[in-house]
Amino acid sequence: MTALGRAVSDSLTMAHRSVRHSLRNLESLLMSVILPVVLLLMFVHVFGGAIDPAGGYVDYVVPGIILLCTGYGAASTAVNVNLDLTEGVMDRFRSMPILSSAVLTGHVAASVARNALATTLVVGVAHLAGFRPRAGVADWLAAAGLLLLYVLALSWVAVCAGLLARTVEGANAVTFVVLFLPYLSSAFVPTETLRPVLRAIAEAQPITPVTETLRGLLLGTPIGSYGPQAVAWCLGLLLGAYALASLLFRRRTAG
Repeated sequence: MTALGRAVSDSLTMAHRSVRHSLRNLESLLMSVILPVVLLLMFVHVFGGAIDPAGGYVDYVVPGIILLCTGYGAASTAVNVNLDLTEGVMDRFRSMPILSSAVLTGHVAASVARNALATTLVVGVAHLAGFRPRAGVADWLAAAGLLLLYVLALSWVAVCAGLLARTVEGANAVTFVVLFLPYLSSAFVPTETLRPVLRAIAEAQPITPVTETLRGLLLGTPIGSYGPQAVAWCLGLLLGAYALASLLFRRRTAG
């Protein structure tokens, strides 16, 4: 088997392992899949009437909720990576004829699978709540491609958090920043309604361009320069996080 074939085979094996662990960890699965649905219903039916009495807030908020649910999926990725390190699982894998780095790839693949399930569930419930996208086939494909790129980037950032933290609690604490970012963006309210300092933060972080690009693809709103910004943010985070994760992994497993 070639080096590439071995890497793919080992990564698929580790991805299968991570998915099975996700299915067994009911609490984590509920957090990453069910909680975004609860938040969607809360924002639409509790806050939506005050923000948009006409009932159109559901269309505005769905792209933000989709990105919010990826944050919960990333949080569990950081915890799972840290558990493999602190419980000695990584040491056992190093003694086996597999690429130990495939463990990280497996965690990322499991994160993509969890987020695909969560996103499908959110969109389905949102449709029942009144969400009416106006996207064509090409728009849906573009939105799916952007979401995949964003999930990959966020998952590798979570891997870095799991490798940096010395405890599971520390890994959870690091991912809190990721979970908080959507609230300081255009995910739930237009940035022009924010105070100047908060608006500057919202416009300078990746969630806003990704949200506005998704919103434009699904609802037909203007995308403008947000599209290139969103792709640039996702690619930059993905490449940077992957490089950092590779370095941290070598340091944590050296010896």
